[in-house]
Amino acid sequence: MQFDVVIVGGGHGGAAQAAQLRQRGFTGSLVIITAEPELPYERPPLSKEYLAGEKSFERMLLRPPAFWAERAVEVMTATRVTAVDAAVHRLETTAGDIGYGRLVWATGGDPRKLSCPGHELPGLHAIRTRADVDALKADLRPESRVLVVGGGYIGLESAAVLRKLGHSVTVIEAMDRVLARVAGPELSAFYEAEHRAHGVEIVTGAGLASLAAAGDAKLATLTDGRQIVADVVIVGIGIVPAVAPLLAAGATGGNGVWVDDHCRTSLPDVFAIGDCALHANAFAGGAEIRLESVQNAADMAISVARAITGDPAPYHAVPWFWSNQYDLRLQTMGLSIGHDQTVLRGDPATRSFSLIYLKAGKVIALDCVNAARDYVQGKALVEKGVAVPVEALADTATLLKAWHPA
Repeated sequence: MQFDVVIVGGGHGGAAQAAQLRQRGFTGSLVIITAEPELPYERPPLSKEYLAGEKSFERMLLRPPAFWAERAVEVMTATRVTAVDAAVHRLETTAGDIGYGRLVWATGGDPRKLSCPGHELPGLHAIRTRADVDALKADLRPESRVLVVGGGYIGLESAAVLRKLGHSVTVIEAMDRVLARVAGPELSAFYEAEHRAHGVEIVTGAGLASLAAAGDAKLATLTDGRQIVADVVIVGIGIVPAVAPLLAAGATGGNGVWVDDHCRTSLPDVFAIGDCALHANAFAGGAEIRLESVQNAADMAISVARAITGDPAPYHAVPWFWSNQYDLRLQTMGLSIGHDQTVLRGDPATRSFSLIYLKAGKVIALDCVNAARDYVQGKALVEKGVAVPVEALADTATLLKAWHPA
């Protein structure tokens, strides 16, 4: 098998890549290779509406099956790439060897696994694929005792859903607050209070020391000595970038695969996009980071499509994220990395407010809780690094767009 462009990965990045190439007039042969048995589908609902039973899988498909057929995009499902030979532009896969003209790696990552004693016990659940969530739902019984390991977005979103479904939920976070890697202390405190108000037990500053079977349940021992009995354990401690075949082929990387500002790896004719792409990001002060977001995957796909179709433009997009928990919609614009000042806009008691992060007097990020207007109007401030008086940022009567650059 030989294709002009091979896309490895059937998530948002891979689907966006194929669609963008066709939209920009690419007429060569094109294939998406995905290890999962399904056509490309949305991932964010897995820890929200799909887990809650509020959204069917069919509604999560990124495109209907006819879309791919009409655009002559072949989709090879249940196929895994095991090796890359960059010199001869060939992949080894579980379906046989496949040659490529250009390769786009959009594999995202695999759930990071526990390393403590008991990590090999059956019935530990991740939330990364449809199969993961189906297995989790099959293990739940009425009023299950659920232990969530990890207080990031995945952990808190799943905790909110499971609490709504009537299960008892405990979240443990090894750091001293939830969302510590992505948000400031004020937002962490707000979400901890919200979850506790809904009956979730939040334990911070304590990791998981060990797991042991306890009849049909599991006994979790924390690093502070306390013990928790759980019927179901969810592990949400991040991902490991799925880039082993590229690194084995000689690509530069480590925590992901390194790409330049056009998403090219160090291997000839090989690009990488999305969660697995380690790139210098202007909104992180030029630091090399990975961004785990739909936005990043989709915008990187645009850069690659432009490079392949002869209209190159570097990747430069304001990062954005969102999280739904209970009736709270958190929308984040920009990256708060390295901020030296935080401004509260609005009153958290009203459950509608924003936290605005500044660095050297300039707006670099916003966390907006049920405050969509701030989120939308804040983009230009982040994009241009606008300096706004703190008093104006804190005054909800002053619209953020009043400070948009001319």
